[in-house]
Amino acid sequence: MDQWDFQPPPESELGDRQVALESTHLQDKRIALLVTGSIAAMKAPLIARTLRRQGAEVVAFVSPEALRYTTIDALEWSTINPVVTKLTANAEHLSDDAPFAAYVVAPATYNTINKMSLGIADGIITAALGSAIGRMERGKSKVIIAPTMHGSLHNSILTRSLHELEQMGVIIIPPKVANGKNNLPAEQAIACAVCRAISTSSLKDIPILVTGGPTPVPIDNIRRLTNRFTGRLGTCIAEELYLRGARVQLIHGQGSYTPASYLPHKIVATYDEYLTEVMSELRQQYRFGIFSAAVADYQPTQVFPGKIPSGGALQQIDLVATKKVIEEVRAKFLSLGMITFKYQENISHEELIDIAKARLQRGYQMVVANRGEEDLGAQVAYLVTKEQPPQKAVGKPQIAMAIADYLESIVGLG
Repeated sequence: MDQWDFQPPPESELGDRQVALESTHLQDKRIALLVTGSIAAMKAPLIARTLRRQGAEVVAFVSPEALRYTTIDALEWSTINPVVTKLTANAEHLSDDAPFAAYVVAPATYNTINKMSLGIADGIITAALGSAIGRMERGKSKVIIAPTMHGSLHNSILTRSLHELEQMGVIIIPPKVANGKNNLPAEQAIACAVCRAISTSSLKDIPILVTGGPTPVPIDNIRRLTNRFTGRLGTCIAEELYLRGARVQLIHGQGSYTPASYLPHKIVATYDEYLTEVMSELRQQYRFGIFSAAVADYQPTQVFPGKIPSGGALQQIDLVATKKVIEEVRAKFLSLGMITFKYQENISHEELIDIAKARLQRGYQMVVANRGEEDLGAQVAYLVTKEQPPQKAVGKPQIAMAIADYLESIVGLG
């Protein structure tokens, strides 16, 4: 732990109740956060703040039981809206004057889930859900629940109710299972589920494969050759597409960074695993492939058995070129839309763009090009396509958004 020098924090332009926007996926969307009587209700203010970081306006509905574990003040502070605690003449549960894009029940208790499936509306939460389901059935809103309860409550009655609700169209967020309990998922996982549910992107339900991270090659059973790339950009791209509702699968090379658990991904430990997994996964009929992985260019001609003894002169390691994965993919999956990446050093910007344009001639839809000399604090990339001049993007989130925007534009064209 660092020693604190007792200096005040730097001043911020954000007010006390404001949040720093992470995206605009929920911009101008009203979200009803329905809080029920679980100990996990203590996390409801954090869920509200996380939804707001995606641009949402949040209104909390809270049951009397939930107020044992959270407070009206905490919910009002985190939502910056009055909290609905009971049915009144204003008919807040109907939300006719200002409808909600989604109703999020988090936590959703055993009691509330079973009442939902039976149509019971005996309190502020269940009455709001009765109206919410009606809106859902008319295509006007989404209903999303995060089941949270002790394992002994996960009985056949609950299972039946969950099946019935899912068949009705209710979106069920898988719980975080640990210590014999269905625990509330991370706040970011809940926010992602809401973004996906109400997305109107042309990428919704489009299958997209994304790769990222290093692809090490082994020298012996202990040592391996790798590179310094972490895979954060690939994860940013996959998450941006995931938030827009795409059916994303990320293949991530093992390294210093691991994607969030809610993001669909597979970890591969070596180049050989990477090649095998990519070729196998693409048999699932993907529309696009985005290949940001830092793929090994060379591998040893042999992997030494066991561990090469330390303390002496290392044996000579002969290297041979690896197969170019993107070329293998291009040759076998002709209908796949491909975005590839090109990193260079010790060349000019003009030379970088020329290299990217030459690669486009091999049948790729886009080449994302960057060079080490421009990566000063934030990654700088140029999105090169045949249709328009190179587009500059600075920072991994901005690069990810620019790629997603491009895919939306070409999907929209048919």
